[in-house]
Amino acid sequence: MNSLLSAPSVDRSSNILKTTLLLAALSALTLAIGQGIGGGRGLVVAGAIVAVMNFVSYWFSDRIALAMHRARPLEAGELPELRRSTEALAARAGIPMPRLYVMEEPTPNAFATGRNPENAAVAVTTGLISLLGPRELSGVIAHELAHIRNRDTLIMTVAATLAGVIAHVAQTLFWWGGSFLSRSDDDESDGGGAFASIGLLIVAPIVATLLQLAISRAREYDADATAAQITGDPQGLASALSRLESGNRALPYDQSPATAHLFIVNPLFIMPGQKINL
Repeated sequence: MNSLLSAPSVDRSSNILKTTLLLAALSALTLAIGQGIGGGRGLVVAGAIVAVMNFVSYWFSDRIALAMHRARPLEAGELPELRRSTEALAARAGIPMPRLYVMEEPTPNAFATGRNPENAAVAVTTGLISLLGPRELSGVIAHELAHIRNRDTLIMTVAATLAGVIAHVAQTLFWWGGSFLSRSDDDESDGGGAFASIGLLIVAPIVATLLQLAISRAREYDADATAAQITGDPQGLASALSRLESGNRALPYDQSPATAHLFIVNPLFIMPGQKINL
């Protein structure tokens, strides 16, 4: 098993490099928005936003994600089978035992968060515990442990944060318009600067969303492969994913989509007539 788990290390390093480049692109896009809207002063403001968001995401991403979903720590003696399974799988994955959290939510789902394997957490819903059998539950936990082992949790949270900031700022400035689009630089005409700013405000959220999705999908595929190696039972994970997708279609998780990509399956399936709070 140790040899199997060491095999993906080269691919993981390659994926970290690719993701770092994507995160750099998100940061550059934020800086471009600032410069396109406010010239030199806008660039400085955008740089400050990038620095603050990266700092907050690094140190507090796990607390923010867990609080957003009202996850509570697993109490002593609660769900002993889940704890034993997680301990065994974490040992096979070669990572410390993560903190376990429970969300009182009938939608079956789970996610992992934390800036590194030493400061990681896995949260599961009560719906997931009641729906899955032991093999399927092991597959889900192994998938989340794979995210922790591959150091996906920090990367995905930072990407989500920056993409969300880009989209929010761009949309706010677009709808308010007026003085927000004024430029302080004298080397561009007002008309040209305004049109460039409007174009940037339209394109920026689209690009940010695409970059975030590219990061998330690549990470999910890697986590599936790593989880199968951890458990030695890929069919258990495949069965769990099928049941979780059906469960989330029947009981969509009515939450902000900001952290939707952290979950093992998309929690925002929209049924006819249903509204999702954005």
